[in-house]
Amino acid sequence: MFPFIETIRIEEGRIHNLPYHNRRMNETRRNVLHQTATLDLSDYIRPGNYRERTKCRVEYDKDILRVDYAAYRIRPVSSLRLVVDDEADYRYKSTDRSVLDRLFACREAEDDVLVVRKGLLTDTSICNIALWNGKQWITPSAPLLTGTKRAFLLDQGEIVAGNIRPEDLPGYSRIRLFNAMIEFGEIDLPVDKIVL
Repeated sequence: MFPFIETIRIEEGRIHNLPYHNRRMNETRRNVLHQTATLDLSDYIRPGNYRERTKCRVEYDKDILRVDYAAYRIRPVSSLRLVVDDEADYRYKSTDRSVLDRLFACREAEDDVLVVRKGLLTDTSICNIALWNGKQWITPSAPLLTGTKRAFLLDQGEIVAGNIRPEDLPGYSRIRLFNAMIEFGEIDLPVDKIVL
């Protein structure tokens, strides 16, 4: 079995969204590894020296295996290609990214893919998404990965979950890509940048 990972943003010496990362890590450990004791990532992460946006990557299984830090730069995304894969499964964030890498390889001339599973939009290869319908931001109800930033935005009421089919896209004007490292609104595209 591959180790699981949490990718955590550190900036200005502060760990972002820590309760959500702790919750997802401990749910994974409980659901997959049958571990009932909880771990707290704050016992393992040392954020103080990192002022710029830094990617903290924590590998774990029953215990924390390693913690790495690296400077982070957002990869520009200006277009997406719809890719259908009804079997795509990445519900637990792990070091095995073979499913995501295979999907990403289908992007052709676009910057990333937007995965459709069982007739519904899910995620890109690295981000959760939300689409603007003129009234609110809708995020897919069944993403490939239940991201920590997505959970936070849902709890704050900034986005709501709903089913979005490819044929529904004309009813939306914009799409935002976000994850633990990318703030909501930092990648914002017109929906016509999604290539069918």
